[in-house]
Amino acid sequence: MTVRPIRVFGDPVLRSACTPIEQIDDGTRALVADLLETVELPGRAGVAAPQIGVGVRAFSYNIDGDIGYVLNPELVEVAGEIELVGEGCLSVPGLWHDTPRYPWAKVRGIDLDGNPVVLEGEGLLAQALQHETDHLDGKLYLDRLDPERRRVAMREVRESDWF
Repeated sequence: MTVRPIRVFGDPVLRSACTPIEQIDDGTRALVADLLETVELPGRAGVAAPQIGVGVRAFSYNIDGDIGYVLNPELVEVAGEIELVGEGCLSVPGLWHDTPRYPWAKVRGIDLDGNPVVLEGEGLLAQALQHETDHLDGKLYLDRLDPERRRVAMREVRESDWF
C-alpha cells in the first residue's frame, strides 16, 4: 500500500472519462489498497482513481471515519432541491467554492469480490458521491460552477503557485 501523489488541474487524466474495470486482479487490488491509504490522510473525503493517475472507474471515501471504496461506481439517483455547498478538491488545491449539489445521492458499483455495493446518503456523503463520480466522468467541481464563480475560480487557478 502506498499513499499516491494527487494529480492537479491541468493533468489530462483528470479530463478523461474513465474505463470500467473489466477484471479484478492483483493490479485492481493494489489500486484499491493505494486509494484507501491515500484517502486516510486528514481532510480527505474521497479520492478517485484518476486523481492518482489511473484512468479506471474506482474511488475511495472517508466520511466521518467510515472508509471504503467502490469499483465501477455509477451515480444512479439524486434527490432534493439543488443546494450550493462549500466544496474543494485535492486536484485543485487551496480553492473553495459554493458548488451546486443535490442533498441526497446513491451510487451502485461492486467490491473486489464482484459483490454489489450500494452507497447512499445525504450531506457530506451525498456531496462526495457526486464529486467522485464526476471525476470518473472527466469532470471537476469547477465545471459545475455558474459562469461568474467559474471565472473567479479559473483566475485563482492561474494565480496559484501550483499551476
